[in-house]
Amino acid sequence: MTVAITRTKAEQGLSQTFEAVAPRLPGGPAVAAARRSAIGAFAALGLPHRRLEAWKYTDLRSALKVALPAAVADEGMLATLAQLEGALEGLAGLDAYRLVFIDGVYAHKLSGAAAPDGLTFTPLAARLHNGEPELGNELLAGGEREAVIALNTAFMSDGAVIDVAAGCALTKPVLLVFLRTAAEARLITTRNHINIAAGARATLIEAHLRLPAAADGQSNTLSELRLGEGAQLSHIKVTLGGAGESHVSTGLVRLGADANYRAFQLTAATGLVRNGVGLTFDGEGGAADVSGCFLGRGSEHVDSTLVIDHAVAGCESRELFKGVLADRARGVFQGKVIVRPDAQKTDGKQMAQVLMLSEDAEFDSKPELEINADDVVCGHGSTSAEIDKDLLFYFRARGISAEAARALLIESFIGEAIDKVEEAVRPALMAMARDRLAELTS
Repeated sequence: MTVAITRTKAEQGLSQTFEAVAPRLPGGPAVAAARRSAIGAFAALGLPHRRLEAWKYTDLRSALKVALPAAVADEGMLATLAQLEGALEGLAGLDAYRLVFIDGVYAHKLSGAAAPDGLTFTPLAARLHNGEPELGNELLAGGEREAVIALNTAFMSDGAVIDVAAGCALTKPVLLVFLRTAAEARLITTRNHINIAAGARATLIEAHLRLPAAADGQSNTLSELRLGEGAQLSHIKVTLGGAGESHVSTGLVRLGADANYRAFQLTAATGLVRNGVGLTFDGEGGAADVSGCFLGRGSEHVDSTLVIDHAVAGCESRELFKGVLADRARGVFQGKVIVRPDAQKTDGKQMAQVLMLSEDAEFDSKPELEINADDVVCGHGSTSAEIDKDLLFYFRARGISAEAARALLIESFIGEAIDKVEEAVRPALMAMARDRLAELTS
């Protein structure tokens, strides 16, 4: 018996949108073939839904009602330097190598000066236009199994291809800015390839922002990061997309022997966010520290889902996520640590903690350990609580107002996660978080 699969209006619309926009997307025959294969895979899979374990708490099939027109390179790009600086807030003052994408397309005039020796940058669209045969096969990796990756492959308009040469130590961060400016609702799809060669060191800041007058929209971004032997990367992702934005992000990270990867996510003021990270240790002696801070109000929904795969022995992973939820906001943490049979001497720990400012807020936490080796040190934990009334009384007894006391306690709570960020970037992130906390507690 053949069972007909009913597709939603959005699922049907995405396939139809692809047919309309495909001739205007960058890339030669190999890339076009990869795109068509990817949209075919999506048509078979459909949008992720709650019956899939990894998407149990974030049902995109129900959440995404319509398929928006896809942003492409030949549309107008409207943003001034002053508007960009305003959207960046505290990040605008950072001394960084700045690379700017407006509505999914590289904006050379708003980007910074030439890269230093050891740092190579190419817009992904240029790479796709070059028609490199091997790129078509590379783009298919994993796309036939994951619907959001398949959609990214089908619709990607641009992104950053960054290479840091072996032994190079960048003295300034690389700041990738993805700014929504369009007055019409659009689907923006970007993809980044980051390669940190053996012994290299770098800091990457990825900011997803919008102009105040920009229309609400949808975004799908994917970053593939590879760290060579002994490489070090600090990766900071900021998402402030707007109350009507649906933001789906995928990070695929592979660490070589003795590589060190430190990641931090700041998520706030965005309607629906799914931050997915899949990290694999390819060489022994690697270390990963993935942390984050999420702030939700109204009916905002923030999902942090991580899979840390200890495929080899002697590696260490740490996860710490802190959230503050007000009104009817919902937070989700899914953290899975996999220890393969040969991954002895693994050290993996994870913790998620949320401060609930409303009885209507919701926090769903699902920490998991899948251990197939016996010589390991692994653990996980999760808590949710209200503000401690005894601590509030302590502050009030010392002449501090109730509002100021609440603000201090909440800042202290999320500060443990933000303190994991390198010192040069920490003040800007704390300032951005503090502004959103004021909105949560007002």
